[in-house]
Amino acid sequence: MSQALIEALQNPALYPHPVGSFQVIETHISWVLLTGEYAYKIKKPVNFGFLDFTQLSDREHFCGEELRLNQRLTEDLYLEVIPVCGSVEAPNLANDGPVIEYALKMRQFPQDQLLSEVQARGELSEAHIDELAEKIAQFHLSAPQVAQDHGLGTPEAVMTPVLQNFEQARPMLSEKADLEQLDALQAWAETSYERLKPLLAKRKADGFIRECHGDIHLGNIAILDGHVTLFDCIEFNQPFRMTDVMADVGFLVMDLEDRGLKCLARRFVSKWLEYTGDYASLELLNFYKAYRAMVRGKVSLFRLGQEQSAVQRKVILRQYRKYAALAESYSSIPSRFLAITHGVSAVGKSQVAMRMVEALGAIRLRSDVERKRLFGEQSEAQKGQQDQGIYDQDSSIATYRRLHEIADAALHAGFPVVIDATYLKLEQRQAAMQVAEQTGVPFLILSCNAPTEVIAGWLKHRQQEAKDPSDATMQVIEVQLANREALTATERVNEQCIETNDSASLDSLVARIRQRLPGL
Repeated sequence: MSQALIEALQNPALYPHPVGSFQVIETHISWVLLTGEYAYKIKKPVNFGFLDFTQLSDREHFCGEELRLNQRLTEDLYLEVIPVCGSVEAPNLANDGPVIEYALKMRQFPQDQLLSEVQARGELSEAHIDELAEKIAQFHLSAPQVAQDHGLGTPEAVMTPVLQNFEQARPMLSEKADLEQLDALQAWAETSYERLKPLLAKRKADGFIRECHGDIHLGNIAILDGHVTLFDCIEFNQPFRMTDVMADVGFLVMDLEDRGLKCLARRFVSKWLEYTGDYASLELLNFYKAYRAMVRGKVSLFRLGQEQSAVQRKVILRQYRKYAALAESYSSIPSRFLAITHGVSAVGKSQVAMRMVEALGAIRLRSDVERKRLFGEQSEAQKGQQDQGIYDQDSSIATYRRLHEIADAALHAGFPVVIDATYLKLEQRQAAMQVAEQTGVPFLILSCNAPTEVIAGWLKHRQQEAKDPSDATMQVIEVQLANREALTATERVNEQCIETNDSASLDSLVARIRQRLPGL
């Protein structure tokens, strides 16, 4: 009946707007009817356990939920739920006769603007990732928290679908190597869960279980009106959506890494953390990435029972094994280090630190960001003043203390760390070195240098863009140059020098670090 309705709806006379042509996109749970200016999404009357659209009232309810939930993230994309009236043979959208179905009306956009298509063309950029990190961070910060007495988000509720992946995948595998790998992955997941259980409980208590998106990947993000836009969140299953914000992040990061985009994945994580300050969630990242990879692998196996072709069965198994290998990679023991930048404002420290993020998987901590997270913005009257307001001595001491606390937590979570700050004072550098010594990781001082005229040019460009969190002026930089404390002979053992205006110098730095720390 529903297929017949979709065919009957392909009549231009039914629509209150011009229709150039019709195109139907079909998934396992819906049809989307493209008309040119607008798209109409109709849910299939199916029950897959994790969703139930069998009753007309269910489809009406979930159309309304899809409208409500996606309007949190989009503007003028999800428009309204409209009743389809009349009969299957003669439907209408004019409220004439009994309601036989419901459709979600959306603004149509070119499918080649999906980020999955943009990426396939090699056009996915750092700017896209940066904008996406900001939008997702702001969404997570404002998303409603799940009530403390709600069963969702407890450690047990988090682990249930993790175990289901293994239980559902195992009967579909027969080769010894696949089964042994699955057993090892399950053992790692269970061990990780026991270790993370107190943190998972704390995440619930601290309000990090929120009404998230639930399905963030490049196929659910598009460029609309020149901006990245996240859409098509999970409306049909609360446990899929009401989850830890880091589970949302883990899905996108896994998707990027699956596409071979490790540098962009690392950049996204570092940027999202800078916006949210949620560094405590880092310890959960690999756990959630492995879970999401196994979901993808399990879903690919579901097609085995429907496929008779031996060639296609091999293709399906190859796809599963790719995801299982990706999940396995998240269980490896990482190489860690603590690096600090050293140099005056506007010398290019942030770019050096971001290169450590993208090339070496480090987490970047920025003094300018954490200072303002602690104390807010500098007043207009005090801007450009080196030792006043949020830049006075006490504020600076507190800022560096906070940077070192976060660095310690990120190192214990298994990540290398680079702290983007001036570190012009010996006591600041010694405090950072103490963090490295206490966690047993190598310590690096990345001394950043550039000609004064280059620094002045970069500062002017930065001030014109007005996007950087730093408040430094040329006057501040001149004071820094006059008062910086030179590295001691002991510190120079850990020093790596970079001419930040020379890209080859930065390339050489990455190569030197990899040579010194072969596990990276």
